[in-house]
Amino acid sequence: MIGKIIVEWGAIEYEVFNQTLLTFDGVDDEQTALPSAMNNLQLTKLLDLWKERVVEKSQGERSLVLQLQLDEILGLKPFRDAIVHGVWTWSPSNLAAISTVRVRKKQILTTKFTVDDLEDFDSRLASINFKIRYPGGLEDLASERAESGVYFSREFLNMMHGSKEPDA
Repeated sequence: MIGKIIVEWGAIEYEVFNQTLLTFDGVDDEQTALPSAMNNLQLTKLLDLWKERVVEKSQGERSLVLQLQLDEILGLKPFRDAIVHGVWTWSPSNLAAISTVRVRKKQILTTKFTVDDLEDFDSRLASINFKIRYPGGLEDLASERAESGVYFSREFLNMMHGSKEPDA
């Protein structure tokens, strides 16, 4: 689960970075001066830039979906930091409970996880990842796939939307 979480988080960081990068003119030009937030060393600065250049410039429902994902990312970041930066410990008497310990700003931080917590965390990250890539939902995914030559039948799309109506 830990590996899956790290991969999902990395995919989110990549997508946020890429979406933000594409908002700069002359991205293909090696001379383009990018702000330091694009060094991708501090996620919160990159997220601020993503909010300014992508989220707030989105329209309608897309803007709402992206803002909700931004809020979710920021809310989950402390748990991600505990997983990635913490020292993992567990007790032989309770193998289902896992803790991480880390020091931040001269404070010892302990975070406890269960396997269910890790599974839920991974699931939430997968959902965020999908929604920031496809803020219009399945329609965005189908459009992207159609542009690349992949085809979805109407029956499949009806099934994915939970429609009970037969395909006519």
